[in-house]
Amino acid sequence: MDKYRYDNRSDHWRKRTGAKHSRARRLASVPLRLIFVTVVAAGALVAQTAIQHSESLQEINASNWFGSKPAPIAGVASVIDGDTIEIHGQRIRFNGIDAPESKQYCDDAKGFEYPCGRRAAQALDRFLATSKPVQCSFVSWDRYGRFVGDCRRADGTSVASWMVEHGQALDWPRYSRGAYAGQQAKAEAANVGLWVGKFQAPWDWRAGHADKAPAISQPLGIINNRVAQSYSCQPRRTCPQISSCDEANWYLANCSWGGKLDRDKDGIPCESLC
Repeated sequence: MDKYRYDNRSDHWRKRTGAKHSRARRLASVPLRLIFVTVVAAGALVAQTAIQHSESLQEINASNWFGSKPAPIAGVASVIDGDTIEIHGQRIRFNGIDAPESKQYCDDAKGFEYPCGRRAAQALDRFLATSKPVQCSFVSWDRYGRFVGDCRRADGTSVASWMVEHGQALDWPRYSRGAYAGQQAKAEAANVGLWVGKFQAPWDWRAGHADKAPAISQPLGIINNRVAQSYSCQPRRTCPQISSCDEANWYLANCSWGGKLDRDKDGIPCESLC
């Protein structure tokens, strides 16, 4: 082999070997603590990027699932129970209050049981019937997929406030943060609605009757519409002339003289029937 080429290749080999040794010496001179800190920082950066990416995906998924914030809903409401209505096929749960369940009973001033859940629903039905339509602004979705909203009658009266102030529902601090505590104090002081006797808070009642309290399958308004096919406000009737609780409730909700059937103004007409 040509001596020049041999010496030239030897020089290149020595240079490469020397560079490797030089890099090794430089790495060896770097403190281990600095290397450790650098690795940890790089790992943290990667983890943070992954978390941010994951959170953005969750937001995108949630947005796709629930969609944008729903517009307010307005229309003639059908009553499901004392804290839930239906407008245009959408169930709406009143925000911040809780009314007795449809199957719930309470004790009146004399200690007798009465259907406080049905009474709350009937009181709500009459209240909404006097100023239509109802408009509900969106607050959130609940775990059952219901629209949770703040609802007002056409005259601007807050439905939730009225229900609590008249003792037909309770302020629910878990969600209201005490927004209706003042109205509840008035109802309690006046001994109206639930406060005339003894009752169990609806959330406590549900906890003890989770498997015994099926929801009403039809809105109260739909039931009234079905009954309307055979009843008329003419001529005027009295309780002895009425044959069923459904009939009495229809007169109470739909006739100008229907309030005469509820002498004690407790929401239940012709109590011998209902």
